[in-house]
Amino acid sequence: MDTTLTQPSSGTPLSLPPGFRWGVATAAYQIEGAAAEDGRTPSIWDTYSHTPGRVHGDDNGDVACDHYHRMPDDVALIKGLGVDTYRFSISWPRVQPGGSGALNPQGVDFYSRLVDELLANGIDPWVTLYHWDLPQELEDAGGWPARDTAHRFADYAALMFDRLSDRVANWTTLNEPWCSAMLGYAYGHQAPGHQDFPAGIRAVHHLLLGHGLATQRMREAASGLDRPVHLGITLNLGPGHPATDTDEDRDAARRADGLNNRLYLDPLLKGAYPADVVDDLALRHAELPVQEGDLEIISTPIDVLGVNYYTGWLISHVDEDGSSTDSDGALVARSVGRGRPVTAMGWEIVPEVFTELLVRLSREYPGVPLFITENGAAFDDVVAADGSVPDPERQAYLESHIHAVQDAVAQGADVRGYFVWSLLDNFEWSYGYDKRFGIVRVDYKTQERTLKDSAHWLRGQIRVWRESVAG
Repeated sequence: MDTTLTQPSSGTPLSLPPGFRWGVATAAYQIEGAAAEDGRTPSIWDTYSHTPGRVHGDDNGDVACDHYHRMPDDVALIKGLGVDTYRFSISWPRVQPGGSGALNPQGVDFYSRLVDELLANGIDPWVTLYHWDLPQELEDAGGWPARDTAHRFADYAALMFDRLSDRVANWTTLNEPWCSAMLGYAYGHQAPGHQDFPAGIRAVHHLLLGHGLATQRMREAASGLDRPVHLGITLNLGPGHPATDTDEDRDAARRADGLNNRLYLDPLLKGAYPADVVDDLALRHAELPVQEGDLEIISTPIDVLGVNYYTGWLISHVDEDGSSTDSDGALVARSVGRGRPVTAMGWEIVPEVFTELLVRLSREYPGVPLFITENGAAFDDVVAADGSVPDPERQAYLESHIHAVQDAVAQGADVRGYFVWSLLDNFEWSYGYDKRFGIVRVDYKTQERTLKDSAHWLRGQIRVWRESVAG
């Protein structure tokens, strides 16, 4: 494992406030491997990835980065980067096989050892309770479109909080509920792979309900602790601008913003679903299954809003063929390009939209501190003859987006931390091992880790900033 860090070049310190946090992020199914070891049972991603044709190259997460067996070395690698926070997720079927009942001691022990290892190395653990790996048994019982799943999630969250809250202060309930609901149930691009728009909308509500129920349970338990805890949720957010200055494109952008952003932000932070989005959904025969008291639960106060950002969109009201409705009769809201450079995912690089998003969040949803819980880029890295991994495109991406955060802070956005996605190259969901987001390269055959040039650069930026705030 190459963890030797080059000396960072000097540079102008970032203008970010004292106490700003720096971190890296991962997700359990993407890195852990050990898919059938020590009592872990299948998740929807095990089932999905083992279904031929679902994942690029028919890849799966059975081994991934083998983090389950290499955890201490990976923590040492994190320490060497100079960050102060590590955001990781807990594999629900590893700690609670089947999604209900007693916890699995071996699974819990792994995360307890991970937390202890992080703390021993001066790194703050930041737990995400759900990063898409629903136990398969709960999917068989209806999955997120079924209301009972929200209650099972709250039970699981309370159990894990009881085990780790003596050492873990920062807790995220859900990662990107839009992806879980829409990609998983409405569009079929991710596990469990269903294509049922109304089911996807039911999943939206039950994911948010599960978040609220879990937050209430953890908040109640936290009252007995002698240390503060910080509870929150992470949303993937991307502003959409009209492709042209026409009423039709402006309405398409409104619809896209409603379905992708406000459908989550408003109930969480304002206690109500946006009326225009509810009307839009009715036209598609999709209903949010709200019961009495649900919105009060969903809007249980949070301490942190996690923001995952990768790109922003231009929105057109017509598809490639010029039609304004799709095959199901729904109005089109299609993303189109600006002609800007793109990442290996085909996502345009628009850091100025990142600034705009963060300023908007602080103005329209004030009072909740923001943390960038994911930001990064996939590129087709090539190992150099000397074994190094030059990745100037990723370095440029990170630099431009960190400066976008700095610009947002200067404009009044309450942003308190920035976590790079991702620590390691990993199993990139439906893309398998074809896309590499890591600032650390993983050779999947040997599991050797090699710091990319972007990792050296990031460490240097953090060091210079720390020296500047220390005076």
